[in-house]
Amino acid sequence: MPIKIPMELPARSVLENENIFVMDEVRASSQEIRPLEILILNLMPTKIDTETQLLRLLGNTPLQVEAELIRTSTHQSKNTPEEHLLKFYKTFKDVRYKTFDGMIITGAPVEHLEFEQVDYWSELCDIMEWSKTHVHSTFHICWGAQAGLYYHFGIPKYPLDKKLFGIFPHTVERKSSILCRGFDDVFMVPQSRHTTIHREDVEKHPEIKIIACSEEAGVYIMATNEGRQIFITGHSEYDPGTLRKEYLRDKDAGLPIEIPKNYFPDDDDTKEPLVTWRSHANLLYANWLNYFVYQTTPYDLKEIK
Repeated sequence: MPIKIPMELPARSVLENENIFVMDEVRASSQEIRPLEILILNLMPTKIDTETQLLRLLGNTPLQVEAELIRTSTHQSKNTPEEHLLKFYKTFKDVRYKTFDGMIITGAPVEHLEFEQVDYWSELCDIMEWSKTHVHSTFHICWGAQAGLYYHFGIPKYPLDKKLFGIFPHTVERKSSILCRGFDDVFMVPQSRHTTIHREDVEKHPEIKIIACSEEAGVYIMATNEGRQIFITGHSEYDPGTLRKEYLRDKDAGLPIEIPKNYFPDDDDTKEPLVTWRSHANLLYANWLNYFVYQTTPYDLKEIK
């Protein structure tokens, strides 16, 4: 089934070339079904790349999805054209009186700051508080997951000795979780972060279930009861070349960066990266949309509470 997005969004041509079914507003309105309404709070600086990555995964399921993009109003993006933001993005004040089946809060490259030092932290707190009564299931990614765990439960983040960077093996710890239905015994996940959370801090909160983890990368998937809040510490949505862009950017700038683990064949950055996480990424998002959004969300979104 299709994902409904604006006709002129740059992601549209990319997704159509990948045979992902994209639908315009006219055709969508002729179908007598209610699409899932998914709000995406995009905190990443390269917004066009991130929106394309997420829409690819949301559009590769049997469910019709209508995606809406928002950004923070208290931070000025320097890496996305203003005309793109004005045309395709809203701010929180534009949607705060609406309700949504699901919401995605992306990561952000602000790990070096304490949460309260982030210029849009107050606005993000308002959005996360609002999500508890206006969104059926909220999906937090990387720094967005750390921010959500800190705001909702007071769980802190800690600096790493060096950047966790590459593709790492993970395992499902909570076998009964349908969020991981169909996962292999070992599955690969891109990680790119300078901070982490500690398992013992999460375990102090019985309402949070640890679902998947990695010996090297730590806790990966956590969820509250019934999946109203899901926290993902990695970047399963990444394109094949995303880590290469990050690596070459830092390498060319003379910054301390190691070659991403388990990514380039023979650790040779002149070779094409091996994509080992795509099937996991599609399963993760399909399971979230199906079991934690579509199967349980009220038909009348006004009933969300």
